[in-house]
Amino acid sequence: MYKNFFKRVFDLILAIIALPFWLLILIIIGPIIYVQDKGSIFYNAPRLGKNGKVFKMYKFRSMKMNAPDLRNEDGSTFNAEDDPRLTNIGKFIRKTSLDETPQLLNIIKGDMSIIGPRPDLPEHLEMYEGNEKRKLEIRPGVTGYNQAYFRNTIPWKERIQNDIYYIEYLSWWLDIKIFFKTAISVLKREDVYATEKSTRSNKNSGVEM
Repeated sequence: MYKNFFKRVFDLILAIIALPFWLLILIIIGPIIYVQDKGSIFYNAPRLGKNGKVFKMYKFRSMKMNAPDLRNEDGSTFNAEDDPRLTNIGKFIRKTSLDETPQLLNIIKGDMSIIGPRPDLPEHLEMYEGNEKRKLEIRPGVTGYNQAYFRNTIPWKERIQNDIYYIEYLSWWLDIKIFFKTAISVLKREDVYATEKSTRSNKNSGVEM
């Protein structure tokens, strides 16, 4: 009952409550993004949603306009603290995870949940093997089991298996634990950037940042 009904109800209630606070963040962060690097405030990233449906995931733009798409040797998105593509405000909103807050709109639209597997790129659908497509059984999350406990420290394939573990044991109590663990990780700014170990594993896999 929680997975199929109450989870969505709680998502909507919490997202609507949080919306005024996010609008305040938008009013402050939006103009700074524009002033530092003229262009769109948002970055609309295509991602895989529930049942493989592609949707636009909203983020505050943290990189310079027309920045090149850099990848690690495992095919994952390059993500480093000294990334020259990041604007000054971009470095700050990455570290504080404020760049992810526009996904509140995705929750209201029904594309995402507060807690769930982090969504992959559309091209990653062709890379799934065995039972890995199971991560598409539920809505992707703004945060999730991986994001809370491992963030960017483990390879993509391991993240998928953790996503499947989350789906199998999904419960109200597990979501509560993930929510508060995420809050602690964000406040401590733990594991924001991918480690060398995590990017060298699974050479033919990708990862969503």
